[in-house]
Amino acid sequence: MKNLKVNIAGVEFENPVTTASGTFGYGREYGQFIDLNKLGGISVKGVSNTPWKGNPPPRIMETYGGMLNSVGLQNPGVDYFIEHEIPFLRNYSTKIIVNACGHSISEYEAVCEKLNEADIDLVELNISCPNISEGGKAFGQDSDATSLVVSRAKAKLTKKPLMVKLSPNVTDIALIAKTAEAAGADALSLINTLLGMKIDIYKRQAPFKNKVAGLSGPAIKSVALRLVYQTAKAVKIPVLGMGGISSGEDAIEFMMAGARAIAVGTANFQNPEVSIKILEEIEAFMDLQGITDINEIVGII
Repeated sequence: MKNLKVNIAGVEFENPVTTASGTFGYGREYGQFIDLNKLGGISVKGVSNTPWKGNPPPRIMETYGGMLNSVGLQNPGVDYFIEHEIPFLRNYSTKIIVNACGHSISEYEAVCEKLNEADIDLVELNISCPNISEGGKAFGQDSDATSLVVSRAKAKLTKKPLMVKLSPNVTDIALIAKTAEAAGADALSLINTLLGMKIDIYKRQAPFKNKVAGLSGPAIKSVALRLVYQTAKAVKIPVLGMGGISSGEDAIEFMMAGARAIAVGTANFQNPEVSIKILEEIEAFMDLQGITDINEIVGII
């Protein structure tokens, strides 16, 4: 008998394989390819207090070893999500993680207040959103801004655990991680996308409206693994790791670095069944190594 259950902030997941926000929609499309019940959790695409249109196309481009995206967190808003998507997701046993986003403290507070009463399991606070009152700098790039947005969100989430999603675009990930923990975070997830760029040399311009875009995929795995390791060593709360995971071996590396669970992101676009493949490879590794409890390997490095 193998134990694949993991606990993050009091929420028990049947296994450590989850999907990363922005890469799995609300699960409907992927449900045509895999049994969603087999996933430990689904982190849905970013949800804001009011509908967001997102950025104009082009929004996604392939690059060496990964993908650049500038979707802009397009979503129908939290009210629509609660009414239409939660009932669908509750047809499955998988845990529901809701990625909450906002451009101001008040926007974060509003969406968290509504999610506090919703039938979900955990809120993932996306602090990589641009702070419009501070000229567009992401909340997660400044320790003071991180402290403020996390503490205010936590005050609204009296019934749900709060997991804070960290940006890799900082000079000291441990500082931001410890700041989020001190401000009330119950868990941390990382990494969000790195900043990247593409230039069309024939049109002599950058194709994305914002010039820069989020880089994800296998190209960022080594950086993500290092940041997860540093974060897990710096805090006492659970860590969910992501960034370029596309195999069971990748997932096990992240768990050995300190992640309690992992999220599969960009790999879903290449193979919609990859999350189940990763779970099967984790189980095969446990059998080969004689591991009876997946928690035995967490943070052993």
